[in-house]
Amino acid sequence: MGWSYRKSIKMGPFRLNLSRGGVGHSFGGRAFRVTKTADGRRTLTVNLPGGFHWRKTLN
Repeated sequence: MGWSYRKSIKMGPFRLNLSRGGVGHSFGGRAFRVTKTADGRRTLTVNLPGGFHWRKTLN
């Protein structure tokens, strides 16, 4: 089994995500968030009450 590392640092609505694969960042709150991952993918996430969420990968 390989090792992994993940750490998230919050700075208001901005979040810096550190992982073994690199550095990513995200911006937004609980209901709406835009993320750029360490490998360059951008994702839009919308969270709804009751545990429902919608996620779309952006080009």
